[in-house]
Amino acid sequence: MLTVKALFDLEHTLAKEYLSQFTYPWEALKGIKDLILALGSELDPYAYTEVSEHVWVHQTAKVFPSAYLGAPCIIGPETEVRHCAFIRGSALVGENCVVGNSAELKNVILFDHVQTPHYNYVGDSILGYYSHMGAGSITSNVKSDKQLVVVHNGEEQIETGLKKFGAMLGDYVEVGCNSVLNPGTVIGRHSNIYPTSCVRGVVPEGSIFKNNGTIVKKKEKEAIYG
Repeated sequence: MLTVKALFDLEHTLAKEYLSQFTYPWEALKGIKDLILALGSELDPYAYTEVSEHVWVHQTAKVFPSAYLGAPCIIGPETEVRHCAFIRGSALVGENCVVGNSAELKNVILFDHVQTPHYNYVGDSILGYYSHMGAGSITSNVKSDKQLVVVHNGEEQIETGLKKFGAMLGDYVEVGCNSVLNPGTVIGRHSNIYPTSCVRGVVPEGSIFKNNGTIVKKKEKEAIYG
């Protein structure tokens, strides 16, 4: 469940071809900047406007005046980048997304229909189709001891070789308000994180992570419809 294929439907991102070459999604983090530069040069100039060097915004996207768009980045169709959003750069934002007030993005891929609507920090992370970050929830992307990030999957310890790695959210993941996703967190598709949770390691697909750290399996209907 940790692989690109297990977490994401690649039909819902411009990064489809790029991501498909990796086994684990965090392997893609180092190349996001170069990916965006390559994609940007091939975008339809009638659909996307290069509003500043290496910053491409779709004609149907809405970017509020106080938002900051750092290079390189791509803002997809019908996406809203709201007041005081801070896109530091290396951000591929898909179609019908919301980057909300005071949200900060850095070195990320947001699939279509992703929402980071209020006071979120998302760094060195990939957020799958229809995933949602509740107000104040963040991805912590550097360990306090500054050591390389390890993905903890039960007894399995997967060395990533990365100093900066936030979280991988599968499709349809819901993260509750004011939650912290610690470095190397991987959340399977259709899983829910309770508000104010502190999450570390792997949350299996179709699960509920409660804020005492307990993980329970969703009922079949809940797992399908979220």
